[in-house]
Amino acid sequence: MPPTISWSDLRDRAVGVWGLGVEGRANLRKLAALGVTPRVMVDDRPATADVVNTGAGGLEALASCDVVVKSPGISRTREDLRALEAGGVPVTGGLGLWLAEADRDRVLCITGTKGKSTTTAIAGHLVTGLGQRVLLGGNFGTAPWDPEAPQDVDWWVVETSSYQATDVTLGPAVVAVTSLSEDHLDWHGGPGNYFRDKLSLCRRPGVRRVVADGDSPLVRAHAELLGPAVTWVHAADDPGWTGGLGLLGEHNVRNALVARAALVELGVPGADDDGRIASAATGFAGLGSRLRPVGRVAGVDFVDDSLSTNVLPTLAAVEAFRGRRVALLVGGHDRGIDYAPLADGLTGRADLVAICLPDSGARIAAALQAGAPDVEVREVADLAEGVRSGFDWARPDGVVLLSPAAPSFGRYRDYQERADDFVRTVESLSGS
Repeated sequence: MPPTISWSDLRDRAVGVWGLGVEGRANLRKLAALGVTPRVMVDDRPATADVVNTGAGGLEALASCDVVVKSPGISRTREDLRALEAGGVPVTGGLGLWLAEADRDRVLCITGTKGKSTTTAIAGHLVTGLGQRVLLGGNFGTAPWDPEAPQDVDWWVVETSSYQATDVTLGPAVVAVTSLSEDHLDWHGGPGNYFRDKLSLCRRPGVRRVVADGDSPLVRAHAELLGPAVTWVHAADDPGWTGGLGLLGEHNVRNALVARAALVELGVPGADDDGRIASAATGFAGLGSRLRPVGRVAGVDFVDDSLSTNVLPTLAAVEAFRGRRVALLVGGHDRGIDYAPLADGLTGRADLVAICLPDSGARIAAALQAGAPDVEVREVADLAEGVRSGFDWARPDGVVLLSPAAPSFGRYRDYQERADDFVRTVESLSGS
């Protein structure tokens, strides 16, 4: 774990910046606002002459710094990072630096394998609807320490990834945990490490309450990692106000209830008032590529859930259409996760066809054939072929659901490019 250091502590220090993605650039702006010029900027893929390649002297340059501020994507299990710390150079991250001096009584951090983006968006919408000023930050949007971020706010709601959680030493007042399943195993070094890293935020000094998904068997199984003060949330507890958000699926009902319960624990005025919350819920726009209907052709509905890059949200997406025939487009970048849980969740679904996309499609198909023999399985060469195959199967009144249970990398730049390809193919069907 990194030492407790704040951004203000970096004045008059020799600072190295490691990683120059979206958060890395926010880190540079924060250092500039403090009057600090980085001694060195290092990246695995340098884009400018001012940036040193990690493997071409960058690590040696970082070793000459007093402190290194890293981007979240740089794993703490890396041997080069461990070597820096063993040499006496603290390696920390932007969120940890910010929390070390923030008014943490007004901060809610939302984590979880999946659902954290939606829950963050819902929480922000509710706070705004209650007449309060809020900054949505972290993994979801603007880094709260970025000088370009609004500072005149009442509350901060910060989506926090497992990557960011490992850089935090002092916690916010409230942490919300939306779900738990295996993910990012290569980064964390196995499922046990992932679960501990993901939930480490819950046990940091300063956390007074954790709000958690009580319907998740894995979250329940790791309750000892949540700390002593936990509020459990269940979808069955919904008093009805969540309908005003216009979201599909029981998992999104639970996301909304987690968001509301976390705001109550945080002390947001009006969050404990059912009438005010119901009023605040109206007008929620939702997130792109999260169970987003994108078209209807010849009675078949097409739904974009491209942001589902793990088994858990894919099963939740399928469940949202129980009672309808579903053509599930599944597969993408293969990061080695176990697809047996997908097969377990789809067992008995004779009303579903799994259309398996490269590159993980072959492994998914094998897992389904072994564990869910009732499910028809088709392997296709690309997304366009998959959409057309699903359309033919789903007619006259079914659903074609893009919920890949895999990242988009390799064939697509990101989930949005994959979603755009899906929409283009749907439009071509409509045109024909």
